[in-house]
Amino acid sequence: MKQSILNLVLVIGIAIGLNIIGNHFYGYLDLTEEKRYTLTQPTQNLLQNLDDVVYVNVLLEGEFPAGFKRLQKATREILDDFRSISGYIEYEFADPIPNNLPVEEKNNRIKQLQNDGLRAKNLRIRGGKEQKTVRFYPYAVLTYKGRSIPVDLVGEDIPGMSSHEALNNNVGLLEYKLSNAIQKLQTSRKPVIAFTTSHGELPYANTQDIRNELSAFYDVGDLILDSLVQINAGISVLIVAKPTTSFSEKDKFKIDQYVMNGGKVIWLIDAMNVNLDSIGRAGAYAPYSYTSDLFNLDNLLFNYGVKFNNSLAMDLRSTQIPQIIDERGTPQLFPWPYHLMSIPNQNHPITKSLGPVNLLFANTLDSFRTKTPVEKTFLLTTSERSKVQLFPMRLSFEILKTKPDLATYNKSFQPLGILLEGEFPSLYENRPKGDFLAVYKQLGFDYKTRSEPTKMLVVADGDIISNYADPAQGRYGRLGFNRYVKHTFANKDFLINAIEYMVDDNGVIAARSKEVKLRLLNEQKAEEEETKWQIINILMPLLLLLLFGLGYNYWRRWRYAR
Repeated sequence: MKQSILNLVLVIGIAIGLNIIGNHFYGYLDLTEEKRYTLTQPTQNLLQNLDDVVYVNVLLEGEFPAGFKRLQKATREILDDFRSISGYIEYEFADPIPNNLPVEEKNNRIKQLQNDGLRAKNLRIRGGKEQKTVRFYPYAVLTYKGRSIPVDLVGEDIPGMSSHEALNNNVGLLEYKLSNAIQKLQTSRKPVIAFTTSHGELPYANTQDIRNELSAFYDVGDLILDSLVQINAGISVLIVAKPTTSFSEKDKFKIDQYVMNGGKVIWLIDAMNVNLDSIGRAGAYAPYSYTSDLFNLDNLLFNYGVKFNNSLAMDLRSTQIPQIIDERGTPQLFPWPYHLMSIPNQNHPITKSLGPVNLLFANTLDSFRTKTPVEKTFLLTTSERSKVQLFPMRLSFEILKTKPDLATYNKSFQPLGILLEGEFPSLYENRPKGDFLAVYKQLGFDYKTRSEPTKMLVVADGDIISNYADPAQGRYGRLGFNRYVKHTFANKDFLINAIEYMVDDNGVIAARSKEVKLRLLNEQKAEEEETKWQIINILMPLLLLLLFGLGYNYWRRWRYAR
């Protein structure tokens, strides 16, 4: 009797001990082909350097369709992975608006969530015979040392993408979104983003939306090149947003030496003077080209490996504009091939899982080999159904009266946005500017002919960063919002991702490249073979149990017969 009690106590003690050990040590073996359950090394380094608790409040508790529970489960799993690296990760799942709340309290909570920047979304989930539209708040709110940041766990869907693929994209981006938020909360000094001025760039009001978005995590300001001798190397990213007047040689030299010292530049440039209003006023318009010298920037960009072509891109994958075609004066929408809907390159961290980017009257680009190692990546292109209209040209709405000739749209995937990475050669290597260079050296500045490893983005459309603005009323719109089709495109996400890619010294953005392969059930085949698999799933376990019983009984008889 005593021995039995001792054995029972021993078993209970071992079970308790294993549970205690299990609570302190978390581990797994990742056998998936794409290593979906393995955190990237930059994320692990980030978590290991935490010195205080990061509390994550995930607003994904409640009743959801079966398909959507995958995102809920994946979020919990990624946070468990985070917690296995750092004990400073704490989380809970909560329902922001439970069904049992009184109506008045529900409305108060909705207002509070809106004030915190959390807005409800509608998501249609399709899985087999199940179709539901769910209104929910797909956010995780991270808090660290008294600072909080919301993370949207559900991004914009890409046209043509099924709900399964959309959820798969969101699952694949969970590690990046959460680790990027932690990195931002840890940053004590904000990186500096500067917009060049004094060359006819976009007014402040037309870049206000992205400035406001960036200001939460960056110091954003303007830079007047004429007022300084050298661009401060402490500026993380320099943005040239749709200039309309020429750059002096001194200003070009300042930008060139900023690049030589590791500075990063985003060039957003229109190579032709054209907009929709100019066509509408006269019924037809002949745009003039800036590409003879491209505001005196042509040779500088050519030296870095990029050239603006004397042409406009036309694409059958485009957005629409309104036209009045009847006596009632009711406008109707027609596809306008100059307003491009570019699907970003899905194989790069900047553009992975991004929806379409709306470009207006975009030029095409060419890239060239430089004498220093520069890697070039096409982030934005036209579709497979596109063509190029060469300068000189005449633009009018007459093309809307006839169907496009598909045979002429045979110039596929024309470059519209190029990322350059590497060591750039200086334009002034063999032609330094005498007096100015002497003053430059006299002030103690180093003149360099080859850059440190750095990055540069060139987009052949200055309007990619422009939001609607009404300065008289003090109002501005969302960046990427197309007022004709009433849709917000991914312009802002594209530019913010590019900036984060450029300033990310820790490499956390590498997690955006993480691919979670979609292995979906063939729903049509499953329905056709439904009866067969039901029979197999019901009868097979019973048959195995019967065989085991017969075999075990035979073995006992054989054993005792001996």
